[in-house]
Amino acid sequence: MDELVDILDEEGNRTGETMLKSMAHRKGLFHPTVHVWLYTANGLLLLQKRAAVKETHPLLWDVSVAGHIAAGEEIITAALREVKEEIGLELQASDLEKIGVFRSVHRHTDTLVDSEYHHTFISELKVPVSGLLKQESEVDDLALVPLLRFSEEVWGLALPSKYVPHGTNYYASVISAIQKKL
Repeated sequence: MDELVDILDEEGNRTGETMLKSMAHRKGLFHPTVHVWLYTANGLLLLQKRAAVKETHPLLWDVSVAGHIAAGEEIITAALREVKEEIGLELQASDLEKIGVFRSVHRHTDTLVDSEYHHTFISELKVPVSGLLKQESEVDDLALVPLLRFSEEVWGLALPSKYVPHGTNYYASVISAIQKKL
């Protein structure tokens, strides 16, 4: 779905300009997104396999929930909305812990450049995966994996054909934040 997004400068500050997401991607302009990583109390991490129809990184495993922040939308509101849309889970703002904002640039083609600032959260998953409802247009599959196994697989991007390549520092920050909660 094409939507209006706020355009950010190189440092992640709003410029006051809005643009359709498709045009921001075409021009490689920075815009904000949300990432929500869900984990269980016993050290499992919920991963999402991106739908086959996704334009970027189809069928790769990725963050539990991710999405664009609509122009003028509050970051927390976007995070809660994306969790509800993609996996059918109702969370409250108090369930989310922000762990950072990460700059990311993925050049897929000359006319598709994801230049984003990921506002990244963690939250404990307190329901079984069977209770989640996948948004078919976004999510191919959901899986719980041990945090240790995930750590080993993304360390140094050891399995680039399996995971979206967010970068070692990003993954290390997420893993560290979750480990502190366990």
